Amino acid sequence: MAVYEYRGVEIKSGKAAKGVRDAESPKALRALLRRDGVLLTEASEGKEKKNTKGRREVDFMAFFKRVSTSEIAILTRQLATLVRAGVPLVESLTALMDQVENEILVRILGEVRDSVNQGTPFSKSLAVHPKVFPPLYVNMVAAGEASGSLEAVLERLADFTENQSRLKGKVFAALMYPALMSVVGFGVVTLLMVTVVPKVTAIFDSLDQELPIYTRALIFMSNTISDYWWLLLGGIGAGVYGFIRWIATESGRRRFDLFKLRAPVFGRLNLLVGVARFARTLSTLLASGVPILRAMEIGSNVLENAMLQAAVASAIGSIREGESIAEPLKRSELFPPMVTHMIAIGERTGRLEEMLENVARAYESDVDTKVTALTSLLEPLMIVGLGLSVGFIVISIMVPLMQMNQAVQ
Repeated sequence: MAVYEYRGVEIKSGKAAKGVRDAESPKALRALLRRDGVLLTEASEGKEKKNTKGRREVDFMAFFKRVSTSEIAILTRQLATLVRAGVPLVESLTALMDQVENEILVRILGEVRDSVNQGTPFSKSLAVHPKVFPPLYVNMVAAGEASGSLEAVLERLADFTENQSRLKGKVFAALMYPALMSVVGFGVVTLLMVTVVPKVTAIFDSLDQELPIYTRALIFMSNTISDYWWLLLGGIGAGVYGFIRWIATESGRRRFDLFKLRAPVFGRLNLLVGVARFARTLSTLLASGVPILRAMEIGSNVLENAMLQAAVASAIGSIREGESIAEPLKRSELFPPMVTHMIAIGERTGRLEEMLENVARAYESDVDTKVTALTSLLEPLMIVGLGLSVGFIVISIMVPLMQMNQAVQ
């Protein structure tokens, strides 16, 4: 049985009421409070639960539970299907609550349903939960409510969310293997340097023999790691902390974001991902009836790059002054020429949404191709790098041993 913190209104007096109560589910909590003469307005599940001995125990798994993009995509697709079938919105949200397995999402849907049931617009009910439903989602729903085409907007949102989730998944999968190989390789080399190398090289200390320079370098690195590991870890930690503090500043973030766009190999990939997301977002918002300036503001938030965001902000200012969209983006020299050219054509022909959709589709395909090529290239490079590191250790140990063996013979 879960513990809920609730807020409500007393039915008879109209006074505010709040407290903590045990219940099997939000629905059961609502029934219990109504029986006590309280109309529930807000409820949240506590982070603590009671065990069989009556003590409180912390639910540590609650810290790791999140609402993923794929869950939002599935939820939006199902909601669009229900609304298109003519099911009232409150009943649709209730039906979704019975299907969703994520407890956090169930609780949020319950709060949204109750808010809608009390007469609050659906978009404003979603806006209360910005971590789950971002401004892009809320604005598109608001545009759908205003135009009377909520089901069509929800279908576009489902398509958009699925595309973004798929794009993130491709990039994450491409970088996961090299990162894992790097960690494993670093761990293997460190283990050899700390445990194996000192025992073998101890033999060399008792011999008055000139060692090869690479063997001396290996012994120096091994001794440094074994004797000053605490200093190395402290230096790495201080470096990471300083880097995080630096990129938290405005100038640091701008410089780092510019480096991410200019970096070899990965710079082009970062630019393609950002432009594809921006074009897809802007196209979806415009097709849903969101005004151009508001659509550009929301679209800049999905870029996650300060330099690209600054270019879009400059374009917004130019649009307010009567200039086109393509020209200020072209002046920034950050957006590829094909993007600005397609946007200019879309503005002239009145088919901006279609042109942005074509840009997004082309760049997402380009990202897919580059990610596949990058993965194919990084895998053998990581294996070769790990092999060279282990080979250097083996050669540095075996060559002196072979020389000593020949001297003895």
